[in-house]
Amino acid sequence: MPHGVIFDMDGVLVDSEVVVGRIEAEMLQALGAEITFDDIVANFMGLSDATMAEALRRDWGIELPATFDEERTARTYAAFDTDLQAISGIDAVLDELVARGVPVAVASSSAPERIERSLAITGLADHFAGNVYSASMVEHGKPAPDLFLHAAAQLEVDPSVCVVIEDSPHGVAGGVAAGMRVIGFTAAGHCGPGHADILRTAGAHSVAATGDELTTLLESLVD
Repeated sequence: MPHGVIFDMDGVLVDSEVVVGRIEAEMLQALGAEITFDDIVANFMGLSDATMAEALRRDWGIELPATFDEERTARTYAAFDTDLQAISGIDAVLDELVARGVPVAVASSSAPERIERSLAITGLADHFAGNVYSASMVEHGKPAPDLFLHAAAQLEVDPSVCVVIEDSPHGVAGGVAAGMRVIGFTAAGHCGPGHADILRTAGAHSVAATGDELTTLLESLVD
């Protein structure tokens, strides 16, 4: 087992990317943008809201209105209250790590309030003993390594013996840049047949498709 495991949240702990991606696509289409749900997954998954807004401005010529974040948050929270589920099998993965005394943390691009809400709705919060970190806490979000390095520092674990669990190429790149071993995870609803290859191309050292596969991979790691 590794000395520490750092989990992305959206698409790794909670099956939220399908919900949020559809909301974002609908809102951007209402602004006149020719952007699909698949475009959202391919280009913006794993990025902070600020980084996404910058990419939309730079690469798509889209200037988000001042009310965009507020409306997206309201629609997202309403959908989470009725639809958000934990990723199948992830609670057993967390139970095993905690039982073995392996420190675990969340490192998410989402805002702190959304992280707290998501973990509470799905009943996963207690696994992390407060070790929950948002991109808003560091200077640069994913794909920069800052957030993962911050999480490792808070766990008091050297980055070289940490493992990152990620579902997005941006997150994978950030974990690799932090000098950590990265396991791609494709159990979420937005992960299509080619998603594992996308994560490997981004630098994932291995990929798990289920919670059982993830536990097996973690158990296979030695100091």
